[in-house]
Amino acid sequence: MSQVKIGVLISGSGSNLQSIIDNINSGNINGKIEVVISNKQNAYGLERARISNIDAVYIDSKQYNDNVEFNDVIIKELKKRNVELVILAGYLKILSNNFVKEYQNRIINIHPSLIPSFCGMNYYGLKVHQAVIDYGAKITGATVHFVNEEADAGPIIIQEAVKVKDNDTAETLQKRVLKIEHKILPEVVKLYCDKRIEVKGRKTYIR
Repeated sequence: MSQVKIGVLISGSGSNLQSIIDNINSGNINGKIEVVISNKQNAYGLERARISNIDAVYIDSKQYNDNVEFNDVIIKELKKRNVELVILAGYLKILSNNFVKEYQNRIINIHPSLIPSFCGMNYYGLKVHQAVIDYGAKITGATVHFVNEEADAGPIIIQEAVKVKDNDTAETLQKRVLKIEHKILPEVVKLYCDKRIEVKGRKTYIR
């Protein structure tokens, strides 16, 4: 089976990107990252890509008239490399409807909570974990899902739970959830590359 061509979108340090790179290098994932794209010029994830000899592309959204035009430029970069699977690994921009339609059920996102709790617009980074603590939730976790037109609302692929401790801060909780993210995101990418995920309506099935 030929390697699946992957494009990764990031906005920050790229630790989830690194987990995918490591799993590809170990032979666990039958895929190849063709390009890493960031909307932040100083995102360390771009450096991670360069270190691994992966094309690293910075695209400034402010250079374009609107989000649709900005997303069209990203699509061109992906199509130029025949990307089959798009992974959002800490990417903090909303995808246009055109983007989602172009790659329907081929865009995977990782979110640091158990969707549908603590997700959607304005739930990102430490804000998610602080919201979990403020609400008094006893369990949180991470979710890998397909992306649709609504924020964090696409079909769920895998979730894993993390207990919330009484003395947790947003920072300590984030660290424990991140360990789970680094585990389940590569797991889903492997399943996708092995053609083991099937989507039926809102549900996914792993064969």
